[in-house]
Amino acid sequence: FGFIQPDDGSGDSFVHITAVQAAGMTTLQKEQRLNYEVEVGKNGKAAAVNLSAAD
Repeated sequence: FGFIQPDDGSGDSFVHITAVQAAGMTTLQKEQRLNYEVEVGKNGKAAAVNLSAAD
């Protein structure tokens, strides 16, 4: 797991390894640019999902 820092300066988004794997990636690199959506889980916490590499 880790966190994604959005470009707009809003709060970081939690990202779980399963979201990374679902995107066909094995890891995320520091400073890697991504597109993603934020989804609130059953636990009430927000997490990044539907990850893809940014252009």
